[in-house]
Amino acid sequence: MNPKLLNQLGLAMRAGKLVTGDEGVLKAIRSGEAKLVVMAADASANTRKKFQDKCQFYGVPLMETGTKFELGRSIGKEMRVTIGVTDVGFAQMLQKSQEIPAEVKHIDQ
Repeated sequence: MNPKLLNQLGLAMRAGKLVTGDEGVLKAIRSGEAKLVVMAADASANTRKKFQDKCQFYGVPLMETGTKFELGRSIGKEMRVTIGVTDVGFAQMLQKSQEIPAEVKHIDQ
């Protein structure tokens, strides 16, 4: 998982711009408060389907990355399967971090 993304999740947590736990994230999605949902890549099939359906219905971007342990550790908690980002700026920053490759290969000319 991208270390920059982990650091940014921790920063968002300290700023109070994250919601964690299945019920808290679902409530944030339904209320329109969630601007981005981050889900662990090793989430169960049932959880994955539930959040994919909710995010698609309410138009919230969904990002799958890392493991439950990595997500939890990045925000100073136990393992977390889903994290809701409630700030537009943090959501955009996290999406950009996901798009940038961790390694850049140089082509010799």
